[in-house]
Amino acid sequence: MTDFYTTIQESPTLQDYEKYYWGYQYRLSRDVMVPELQQRGAFKSGDAVAEIGCGEAGVLDAFIAAGATKPLGTDISTYRLGVGKKIADSLGLQLTLTEHDIIGNQPQEDWRNAYNLVLLRDVIEHLDDTYAALSNIRNIIAPKGWLYVTFPPYNSPFGGHQHLLQNGWGKLPYMHLLPDVLFQPMIQTSKRPADIEEVQRLRNIRLSAAKFKDAAQKAGYIIRHEEYYLFRPVFKLKFGLPTIKVTAFSGLPLVTQLFSLEAAYLLQLPE
Repeated sequence: MTDFYTTIQESPTLQDYEKYYWGYQYRLSRDVMVPELQQRGAFKSGDAVAEIGCGEAGVLDAFIAAGATKPLGTDISTYRLGVGKKIADSLGLQLTLTEHDIIGNQPQEDWRNAYNLVLLRDVIEHLDDTYAALSNIRNIIAPKGWLYVTFPPYNSPFGGHQHLLQNGWGKLPYMHLLPDVLFQPMIQTSKRPADIEEVQRLRNIRLSAAKFKDAAQKAGYIIRHEEYYLFRPVFKLKFGLPTIKVTAFSGLPLVTQLFSLEAAYLLQLPE
């Protein structure tokens, strides 16, 4: 497997924050996602791979290094896609990065039934219609293809993304579960209107593990594997913390609702 990490970290033409966001995406994909999906038979060299909500495309670049073909990354952020394109060009990678809204825009014709694996990492909880998103994604997956989804369930300690708020309230676990009479004044003290809007959006969506599984099954997917984490794999990269699973307790609904900082699902389309 080719490793692009050192090349990017030593690049004199990239800003430190560009290297950071791309870098942790790439390392998470290289060290966790690629091996996990290879082990479960959902990815092998030569498979066509797409990522919805790819940001700077670090995750997708690690799959390219592992042999992915026809790489496609979509996002609604023109700026983040631009950073991803700059990094891909510096690495000599051929991939398609394009602005696309998976709910508001229909998939392009050349995407339909074209991808063996689609990735949706920490995106689904931000989308207003979970079922519509999963249904549209289904249109680009090849028969018997796979969809890998991760997200923090809403009822978990920071499932409301309150860490986005630039105030002290955002550091409090479960503050997003407070009633409106307390919650609304707390979020309004944040400095950036866009962060307030996003935290409010997640409160309206309130995507739980149960809601996601119900939407996935209604959209026609088979849930092949599910995993729940107290400490997410990305925490090792960001904070040096060990990865801790709570999957063994997933039969206890309160555990997955209140303590899982990440839910991960491997879905497959039927023949």
